Amino acid sequence: MVNKNKDIASFEDLLVWQVSRDLRKRISSLCEKLPKSETYKLKDQMLRASRSVTANIAEGYGRFHFQENIQYCRQARGSLYELIDHLSVGFDENYFDKSEVAQIKKETVRTIKLINGYIGYLNKSKANKVKEPEIDYSINEPTNNEIND
Repeated sequence: MVNKNKDIASFEDLLVWQVSRDLRKRISSLCEKLPKSETYKLKDQMLRASRSVTANIAEGYGRFHFQENIQYCRQARGSLYELIDHLSVGFDENYFDKSEVAQIKKETVRTIKLINGYIGYLNKSKANKVKEPEIDYSINEPTNNEIND
């Protein structure tokens, strides 16, 4: 996981991305249990949603403005909620058992909480960004002494 003493040099250093990556791998493994008839249905949707989470965190990190980063994090959060729905579909169709759905849902909710925390951090950073001190840019007419110097 993230070393708290280390500077964040890449989106890969973010705990939220690391946890999302682990979840993505879990979803990928879980999808192997799906029947062939779900290859282009539930399996495809689950894989796309799980990949969307890490991809949106990465893309948001690469954006220049805090607000853009926040928007991509919101997209990632939406994909996590989509995954919860897909898990319920898999359970309702008897593809997944209750305990594995409960465990992955717990991991998904943890990831949602991390994204919410990251969004909060970005909002605070946006509000506290360094601002230029007020400077008087008006041009004053030179005095006679300044002209003769």
